[in-house]
Amino acid sequence: MSPEELKDRAGRKPEEGGDNGDFAQLLAESERSLTEGELIRGRVLQVTDDEVLVDIGFKSEGMIPRREFAHVPADQMPQPGQEIDAILEKTEDASGYVVLSYEKARRNKAWDAVEQAFQSGAPVRGRVLERVKGGLAVDIGVRAFLPGSLADTRPLKNLDVLRGRELDFRVVGLDKKRGNIVLSRKAVLEELADARKKEAAAALAEGRTMKGVVKNLTEYGAFVDLGGIDGLLHITDMSWGRLAHPSDAVKVGQEVEVKVLKFDPESGRISLGMKQLKPDPWHDLPAHYPVGARVRGTVVSLTDYGAFVELEEGIEGLIHVSEMSWTKKVKNPSKILTIGEVVEAVISDVNVEQRRLSLSLRATEPNPWEALAEKYRIGDRVEGVVRNLTDFGAFVEIEEGIDGLVHVSDMSWGRRVKHASEVLKKGDKIQAVLTAIDVENRRISLSIKEFRPNEWEEFASEHHPGEVVSGTVAKVADFGVFVRLPGGLEGLMHISETNLPRGRKLSEFYHPDDPIRVRILRIEVDEQRIGLSSRDVPEEEPHAPEAEASGAEAAGEEEPTAPAEEAAGEAHGEDEAGAKEPAAEPSE
Repeated sequence: MSPEELKDRAGRKPEEGGDNGDFAQLLAESERSLTEGELIRGRVLQVTDDEVLVDIGFKSEGMIPRREFAHVPADQMPQPGQEIDAILEKTEDASGYVVLSYEKARRNKAWDAVEQAFQSGAPVRGRVLERVKGGLAVDIGVRAFLPGSLADTRPLKNLDVLRGRELDFRVVGLDKKRGNIVLSRKAVLEELADARKKEAAAALAEGRTMKGVVKNLTEYGAFVDLGGIDGLLHITDMSWGRLAHPSDAVKVGQEVEVKVLKFDPESGRISLGMKQLKPDPWHDLPAHYPVGARVRGTVVSLTDYGAFVELEEGIEGLIHVSEMSWTKKVKNPSKILTIGEVVEAVISDVNVEQRRLSLSLRATEPNPWEALAEKYRIGDRVEGVVRNLTDFGAFVEIEEGIDGLVHVSDMSWGRRVKHASEVLKKGDKIQAVLTAIDVENRRISLSIKEFRPNEWEEFASEHHPGEVVSGTVAKVADFGVFVRLPGGLEGLMHISETNLPRGRKLSEFYHPDDPIRVRILRIEVDEQRIGLSSRDVPEEEPHAPEAEASGAEAAGEEEPTAPAEEAAGEAHGEDEAGAKEPAAEPSE
């Protein structure tokens, strides 16, 4: 207000609106001195493109350059009538205005607030301005520095994602003389996370159902954010069914409902489950999948021992290799089934306690072994092709995919066969007699000796008791000596039928392949036994033609074998059981 306005106002009469009290106040205000650097509060009079005029109660208005409001958004620009604070920079400029600084006043207020926040540890709010070396510049009323390492709880690859955002910070460094302020957003986030953890931990209880967000995935499960605290959702607790990877059930960022399975307050570990929110499909499994039921499912896994088939989520059954075919010996399930293939099977066993379901693929087809048992009877003659040879027998295919075994003991009446290849060749088409059918174990026993000469009958027709024959020692036992005779048969010379001195062992006098002359005591064709004796057997004349012939016969004979050792063992058993010593047949 100018001096002229003051005089005019002072010269009015009371009835004209004059007030002596007002005049005194105005006069005092006009005469008070202003100090540069002083904080003044005034009322905005006018806002132009270049300046903002402010009434500060002095003889001249205050002027603030418009450029000091460059950082102020248009909607927050001071308006006429609004009170603002400013710092007096110059009492009067060339145009007669008092020069004020809005920016300095704002800075001073900001510094006071920053100092107070630094001392109390309270957060401050600011707007991220730009990227600078080593971090970001932030406006918190004054310019401050946010190091990149303190921008987040985890290192940020791109700090520009924070530009323009208004965020809360903690003042961790302050130097007013140098004008340096260091901020930390990481401290605010960590405190917030700790608070959330405490809040979440207080609410955690085993068995409680909660909602969370999948934070990240691993090979063994997923970590779920429950509102500041993470829990582990293991892959085995995601679904009742089979999962190859956690990503088959959940995705990062997905909101999931989980059940708290276990919470350890000391370690802070939380175990979560999703499948526990659904009924266990094994609970009443026998009612839905009874033994004998025919079901359909998808092959989800193949192993060396079988294939796993998923019938529904959480229910898998195993088709063992032995249950894949009635006739084929499956060594590699992948040659029968493929992953993803839909198959039909029959439930063969259900074990709820062990959560095992056994399936059979072959049960969906007729059992060819049962059909075989109806088609053939014991004693029937069959034809087949020798498919494989072993040291214990030959496998002969008599029906497609069905083999019967000709044991070596059923290849000859009396000759001991060491390997099936001595009698048969692979690919031979032969006749055999069916001697046994075991449908349950899928075994067929065959015999071909019925189609071969009976060495026992031939020997009995060519030799008689009392006759002295030449042979070789086949085997020496404690109870007697097995002698290989002409024709490939073996007879037993009991120890009582030898000239062994008392107290001596047979092995001292008899050795395998030694030549020997014995007398035939008896020939039992039905029992396939021959009793021999060396007592009272005359010495062989050195040059007797018969002896030479006999020796040549023994030397030129194909390696003879005795009846099965079991028969010999039975004979020995009779001797040891107390059978009377066989009487020697009278010599002719």
